[in-house]
Amino acid sequence: MPVVLRPAGLSREDVVAVARDGAEVVLSDEAIAAMAATRAHVDAMAASDEPVYGISTGFGGLATTHIPADQRARLQRSLIASHAAGMGAPVEPEVVRAMILLRARTMASGITGARPDLAKSLLALLEGELPEVPEFGSLGCSGDLAPLAHVAAALPLPLEAKEGLALINGTDGMLGMLVLACGDLSRLLRTADVTAAMSVEGLLGTDRAFAADLTVLRPHPGQQVSAANLRKLLEASPIVASHRTGDARVQDAYSLRCVPQVHGAARDALSFAEACADRELASAIDNPVVLPDGRVESVGNFHGAPLAHACDLLAIVVADVASMSERRIDRFLDASRSQGLPPFLAHEPGVDSGLMIGQYTAAALVAECKRLAAPASVDSIPTSAMQEDHVSMGWAAARKLRTALAHLNKVLAIELVTAARGIDLRAPLLPARGTAAAVRALRAGGVPGPGPDRALSPELEAAARLVVGGAILTAVEQEVGPLG
Repeated sequence: MPVVLRPAGLSREDVVAVARDGAEVVLSDEAIAAMAATRAHVDAMAASDEPVYGISTGFGGLATTHIPADQRARLQRSLIASHAAGMGAPVEPEVVRAMILLRARTMASGITGARPDLAKSLLALLEGELPEVPEFGSLGCSGDLAPLAHVAAALPLPLEAKEGLALINGTDGMLGMLVLACGDLSRLLRTADVTAAMSVEGLLGTDRAFAADLTVLRPHPGQQVSAANLRKLLEASPIVASHRTGDARVQDAYSLRCVPQVHGAARDALSFAEACADRELASAIDNPVVLPDGRVESVGNFHGAPLAHACDLLAIVVADVASMSERRIDRFLDASRSQGLPPFLAHEPGVDSGLMIGQYTAAALVAECKRLAAPASVDSIPTSAMQEDHVSMGWAAARKLRTALAHLNKVLAIELVTAARGIDLRAPLLPARGTAAAVRALRAGGVPGPGPDRALSPELEAAARLVVGGAILTAVEQEVGPLG
């Protein structure tokens, strides 16, 4: 089904459908009417000598400069040309598609004063070759100016009064990346519960700490969800049952016992970020805004602080979940802590190194996640002759979050490979239905089980593709039902 732009906002599902799945986008009649109504006000102001920011004045630190009527169309063209000043590698196509959709969505609200034809021209970019948007240039205040200017520069339609501003004064880049990140992290947290459950089995841990009557003593909602997932994944596990009595250990290590507390806290942070994204998707971001009664008002809604804070919070969460996963990987490989498994899960320890260096890779990825967890939103650098003296760095926060999520995907893939080998080495004991489904999907996906050393990198990359593509999660949920 096409995504329909109306004066009201979009859902996160709409953004993902367009950005990743190539869904069609159409303007509704209501949106066209709303745009036409405020456009009439802009046309009247453009013909007047009254100073109105961005219509008859310059921008930013040049806001007090009067622009003659015969130069106002040129003003908009010059704005796009001068602001398309980004540098660096191009951002991913899905980010560009999200930006295009979200800028058109704000135009559809009517508050930008742009013509319906401009929104249609913008949406037409989704049907052909996408503009190239460099990675660096946005400070996340006055919107994602440089990235959006690179999108606007690809339009063949001549711009009229106010339309240059309408194309670039939005939070669309950072919002698009936050929406995509929320979906990715939701999938990765469910996958993390799967790999953690596999580690509990492979390391002969217990499921008693995940009991409902124990976890409810601390009623954080995310913790309840994660604990319920672990109970579902480990239900009737022969491996867990094999040492339920007669085991001298009275507690598991924190990386096993405290999974619901850490993964649950991550879910609660994600819920906050999703609510932030939903509110922004219901917003209309431009400056100045054109109201239905004809007023044109300067506002600060383009400031990306809400999105920057949400992205920074999620980057912290990603680092923590990845760090806990790496500790479980390491525990498998240490013969003094792995409850009888061979050193490094090697076929013939000494001759074979097993998964030793897989943990090195996980450690390197986690170290990078920790560096990426340093907040971008506290690092304001003033711009535009001190007119823009406090900026959000929301674009930077979103960019580093995307990188951190890619790292978490790889760390979980390494835990998947490690835990599956540990489970195989517990034979003839069998895993639970849910974890067994994960092992089968891994083996079917090109990652063989225990054996003599071979090139490990291709197996880790194959596992990472199964995680990012959702194949592992799908296989598990087909067996035990949806995870929370």
